[in-house]
Amino acid sequence: MDRLIYTAMTGAAQALEQQAVVANNLANTSTTGFRAELANFRKVPMSFGDGTTVNNDTTRTFVVTATPGADFAPGPISQTGSPLDVAIQGPGWLSVQTEDGNEAYTRAGNLHVDENGQLVTATNQPVLGNGGPISIPPGANVTIGKDGTVSALGAGDSPSQIVVLDQLKLVNPEPGTMTRGDDGLFRTTDGQPADADPTVSVAQGALEGSNVNPVAAMVSMITNARQFQMQTKLLQTADQNDQTANQLLSFT
Repeated sequence: MDRLIYTAMTGAAQALEQQAVVANNLANTSTTGFRAELANFRKVPMSFGDGTTVNNDTTRTFVVTATPGADFAPGPISQTGSPLDVAIQGPGWLSVQTEDGNEAYTRAGNLHVDENGQLVTATNQPVLGNGGPISIPPGANVTIGKDGTVSALGAGDSPSQIVVLDQLKLVNPEPGTMTRGDDGLFRTTDGQPADADPTVSVAQGALEGSNVNPVAAMVSMITNARQFQMQTKLLQTADQNDQTANQLLSFT
C-alpha cells in the first residue's frame, strides 16, 4: 500500500508547485520583457541512504522537481513613441547593475532617467554601457540607435552638436547558461559577466511584452488542478484500502 501512497503524495506536491509557477506566469502577462518560467519534474526510484535502490525491479518512485527553466521565445513588440523605451530585436539582453554591484540581464527596456541623472530600468537598476552606468546630461534629448548607441542633444543645440554618451552593453549568452534570480533578472550560471555582442540590435520607442500565453497558462492551471485532484483521490483510495485490509485482518 505504501507504493501508492508515496507515488500519490509526491505527485500531489509537484502538482501544487507547478500550479504556483503557472500562477506566477499569469500574474506577469503584462510585465514588460517577462520570460515565462517552465515547471519541470521527473521521477526517481526510491532509494536507501546509501543510494542503492529498493531492489533490482524498481517498484517505488518519487516525483521531484527537475532543473527549472525559462521560455526564451520573444514576446510581442509594441510601439510606445517614448525615446527611452527600447525593445531587443531577436535574441539578446540589456545589461544592468544590481544592488551588490554585479551584472545581470533583462529584456525590460522601459528605461528612464533617475534623480541622479543615470539611465535606469523601471525597477531602478542602472543600465550598463561599455563604460559602466550611463549618465544623461540634464535636459538633454536622448536618442538610442539600433546598435545601442546613446546620444544626447542639449536644449537649444543644433543637430551637429549631438554627443555620443555611450553604447548600451547588449549581450547574447547561450540560453542554457542563463539562470533567473529571485529578483526576476537573469545571470550567467558561472557568475561571470557576458561579453558584449555587436550583432544584438534594439528598436527605439518600442517595448517587448511578456511572452506568456494567457490562454495556454489557463489551460495548464486547469490541468494541474485536475492532476492534484486525481492524486488526492488516490491517497483517499489508499487509506480506504488500508482500513479495509485492517478490518479483514481483525477477523482472522
